[in-house]
Amino acid sequence: MKKSIIIIITFLIFTSSFSQNKFGNPEVNPIQIQKTFGDWSAYQSKNIMLSRDFIALDPLSKEISKEAFLDQLANGNFIPIRLKSEDAVYYYKLFKIQPKTDTSIKATINQIGFDAYKNYKMEGTAFPPFSFKDLDGNGVSNESMKGKIIVIKCWYIHCTPCIREFPQVNKLTEEYKDRKDIVFISLAEDSPEQLKTFLARKPLSYAVIPNMKEYMNEALQLNSFPTHFILNKEGLISKVLPNFESLEVALAKESKL
Repeated sequence: MKKSIIIIITFLIFTSSFSQNKFGNPEVNPIQIQKTFGDWSAYQSKNIMLSRDFIALDPLSKEISKEAFLDQLANGNFIPIRLKSEDAVYYYKLFKIQPKTDTSIKATINQIGFDAYKNYKMEGTAFPPFSFKDLDGNGVSNESMKGKIIVIKCWYIHCTPCIREFPQVNKLTEEYKDRKDIVFISLAEDSPEQLKTFLARKPLSYAVIPNMKEYMNEALQLNSFPTHFILNKEGLISKVLPNFESLEVALAKESKL
């Protein structure tokens, strides 16, 4: 009897340990990474891509929905850490923010979580109706692009991160130049005159639509730039993305559907 109890206890300890580690260990020390805002910011910017598809885990390593995960980041007291994995799947786990952690870390995570949650809730919804003319006078509308994948970049001239990714997005359009079912357009806040002068120095391969500040503020309710949208062939929002790295991955997936 005593031997049986020992065996049962050993089994429970083993299975509990396995459940905590079956997804892999954190790629960084969750406590150490909270020591300074600089450490956390550098890690987050390179390793946490909340717009991507990932498996979400709560603090006890239990799988939860992506929506619940993002809600905790937006409103809770957690940091997301990626777990080590041998496959291509991303695993993110919530870890408690320590009591003495710089409050800037929590504020930043809450804002990032809020933006990611808002973007995630837009997936699967219809993109607001539009009918514009680009800088070359070409008409661009939902109807004219029906049946195509539409990649949209939202930006403005004085947005440094928006401009920094120009070489990357230009390269992306080159990679898909033979895909007649994929269209690249951009919505810019600035006037036609300002854009023509700027783009003469910093070319952008996307079709550029000027004077889009009101549309982006009211119809799209954007509060961060750059923001990228991928619309599927039915005109629904497939992904809303904050940077080129996430865009590249998402477009590769969408283009194969």
